[in-house]
Amino acid sequence: MANITLLPNASAMSDLPPLPSYTLTPVKPLVPFIPDVWLSLILTFVAYWAISMFFHFIDVYDLFPQYRLHTPAEILNRNHVSRYEVARDVIIQQVIQTAVGVSLGLTEPPEMVGKESYDIAVWATRLRIAQRALPQLLGLVGLNATAISKNLAGSHPMLAGALAGGKYPSLSVRLDVVSEAPVPAFAAWEIFTAAAIYWYIVPIIQFAAAIIFVDTWQYFLHRAMHMNKWLYTTFHSRHHRLYVPYAYGALYNHPVEGFFLDTLGAGIAYKVAGMTVRQGMCFFVGSTFKTVDDHCGYVLPWDPLQHLTGNNAGYHDIHHQSWGIKTNFSQPFFTFWDRILGTIWTGDTTAKYERSKKSAQFKKGAEKVQS
Repeated sequence: MANITLLPNASAMSDLPPLPSYTLTPVKPLVPFIPDVWLSLILTFVAYWAISMFFHFIDVYDLFPQYRLHTPAEILNRNHVSRYEVARDVIIQQVIQTAVGVSLGLTEPPEMVGKESYDIAVWATRLRIAQRALPQLLGLVGLNATAISKNLAGSHPMLAGALAGGKYPSLSVRLDVVSEAPVPAFAAWEIFTAAAIYWYIVPIIQFAAAIIFVDTWQYFLHRAMHMNKWLYTTFHSRHHRLYVPYAYGALYNHPVEGFFLDTLGAGIAYKVAGMTVRQGMCFFVGSTFKTVDDHCGYVLPWDPLQHLTGNNAGYHDIHHQSWGIKTNFSQPFFTFWDRILGTIWTGDTTAKYERSKKSAQFKKGAEKVQS
């Protein structure tokens, strides 16, 4: 695609600094010859199975039994689906996810780079315009912004300019080639603040919006799957064949449920938040890590994902038990909907888990005797 160069437009307000020109060029892929959209799909798949195989390895070899939520005997005797069936259905869902991801990628315009300085200048312009309200705001509390600005002009010229409503006469750096009038410039603090907004605050808001959307989407749809008998028996009951969750069973769902609950919700969140492809890459891979970790069956003290929020493996495992199935619907990040709507599990679970372990061990022993 050819480069695109745009010249700055004349400012609608002559006392505002002009916006810079910019040249747009296509974003180079992170990995040569692999478009970022495809890389995002590949990394999501790799992330799922990489973390799943890590937990599967320590599960099979029982490396950290002190941190297990369930014993190997419980996995064998309490689950109502084989590991093969789980892996098969997960791959089916990942095929659906990939198809949706490709379709989503086709709706994305080609990503361009080169406009960063212009966008930062736009934010600096907004800051300059916002400063015009300061004299009136200070006047509401009985302060004379003009007098304060004059007193500070010698010692703190930038603060004085802000209090004066964004007037920085000393920042004119050149003359206009046509009118020969001074051309205003941005203050250093305005550019610094605008850059912080552009590079950090806006992306943080985007990720927060996506996370809140996904948590809201999954909570209410997940809860509906439990409250509506037809939805539960037709779709969601498949996931609950895993009374003892393990890592790669995180996406073990009915394909219809998997599409609506996981794939569609994450895709809409990505669009609503206005993310770039690379931001989406981080969001989808991070969500995958979190979802798998929540089903891992371990409470590892050195696992950072277990400590970021209260929604972790221990929290979600309660939901997979027969006595906790109508609680702890929140997934995958935070627990605020469970807390707000009173569906969070309360009470001690120690005796219940111990009873399940003993029951599974007894059943395993009985099977040995019979054989």
